[in-house]
Amino acid sequence: MNALAECQKELESLRASHSIWNNMDEVIESSYDGIYITDGNANTLRINKAYERITGLKREEMLGKNMKDLVDEGYISKSVTLMVLGSRSVNTIQQNFKTGKKALVTGTPIFNADGKITMVVTNVRDITELYELKEALEAKERLAQKYYMEIEQMRLQLLDSEDIIAEDIKMLRVIQIARRVALMDTTVLLLGETGVGKEELAKLIFRNSGRKNRQYIKINCGAIPENLIEAELYGYEKGAFTGANKEGKIGLFEVADGGTLFLDEVGELSPPLQVKLLRVLQEHEIVRIGGVNPIKVDVRIIAATNRNLEEMVKNKSFREDLYYRLNVVPLTVPPLRERQQDIIPLIRYFLSQINSKYHLKKSFSADTMKCLYEYEWPGNVRELKNIVERVVVMSGEDKIVREDLPKQIVCSVDEKCITLSDEIIPLRVAVGKVEDQLIKRAFERYGNVRDAAKALEIDAATFVRKRQKHGRQDVLQE
Repeated sequence: MNALAECQKELESLRASHSIWNNMDEVIESSYDGIYITDGNANTLRINKAYERITGLKREEMLGKNMKDLVDEGYISKSVTLMVLGSRSVNTIQQNFKTGKKALVTGTPIFNADGKITMVVTNVRDITELYELKEALEAKERLAQKYYMEIEQMRLQLLDSEDIIAEDIKMLRVIQIARRVALMDTTVLLLGETGVGKEELAKLIFRNSGRKNRQYIKINCGAIPENLIEAELYGYEKGAFTGANKEGKIGLFEVADGGTLFLDEVGELSPPLQVKLLRVLQEHEIVRIGGVNPIKVDVRIIAATNRNLEEMVKNKSFREDLYYRLNVVPLTVPPLRERQQDIIPLIRYFLSQINSKYHLKKSFSADTMKCLYEYEWPGNVRELKNIVERVVVMSGEDKIVREDLPKQIVCSVDEKCITLSDEIIPLRVAVGKVEDQLIKRAFERYGNVRDAAKALEIDAATFVRKRQKHGRQDVLQE
């Protein structure tokens, strides 16, 4: 009776083991990662369907075969199983398959009670997409590096003068065109807002032209009174008018003969002077005030204006024929807000000039530079130069901080940071955006939780909680 009970018990145990094995079989098959099992001699025992999906190989090709044979036949590049059997430890390698797929495989040895390896279980993870993504990323990095080198090479080739500081691609393209145009005697019209650097671009064109060893004369058409500018440009004969020089006077067109004349603010010329300028461009000759004989002049004209000449032509305040004569090669210099990559180099350049001139060692803090970078600069490069000089002169310390900047700059940047777009969004989202900006700015300015929280009039724990809420997980300093 006891023997029968023992037999039944053993039978139940076998049934349970068989059930467990069937369940394990289902677990192996349902695994998303590939599973490859060999015996202690590297003969293939088991492959799941995920392995087939990842590698592109079929289990019927592999089952029963030895790993060494599979390597020799080119199914796999190398065997982690053979490495495990050799080292008696876990090994991880990248494996390539004859299908072109790639995988990260980890082989783990299974030991019996005597310390002998009875099986090797290999876990297989697909890295084909990851590898392709890595290659694509590396290709993009190489392309970005190539573009960077090309831009840097362009910058070095274009900028042969310390008068122009440019790193932004928009400005570099303008300079590239200017250098190309410089080789011709073509009339150039420089357009752009006040203070963008039109005069420096005109000088660059002159220095790279065939007239670089002749005269370069600049005249501001808006700065000279209308009753004097004609005499300055064209000169006059002796006795031409009351108060005139008894010997007469040579005009700037004659002085610039063979060279270049830069007419800044050309949009300010009166209609009568526009007629005379048109004659110079068409006939290459002038007539002095009080004179009757035309005088031939060989002058290249570079004109500049911050006004909209097309609109002026439409409202009849600027001659259409003169506009087209000037507008042979128009070059628009972008405002500083549209070429932000020039802001920091310009700040450093002007700061270096001032430090050198006055034997100072002033520098800007990172927060100050960030504020200057984010400012819109309505006055462009001229305003930036003036601001740099002002804060250097007014600052009592060598390190210039954000508080040393003019209030209109700081307030403008703060308003820009906090102002939301015209889009209507949920109030909680808007509040969250403002809260995030203030938390970030306070921590950047004070560098620690306690002072930043105090400035915002909240306790330190609340500051940390809100900072983490907005996804800022970097190390906080007390």
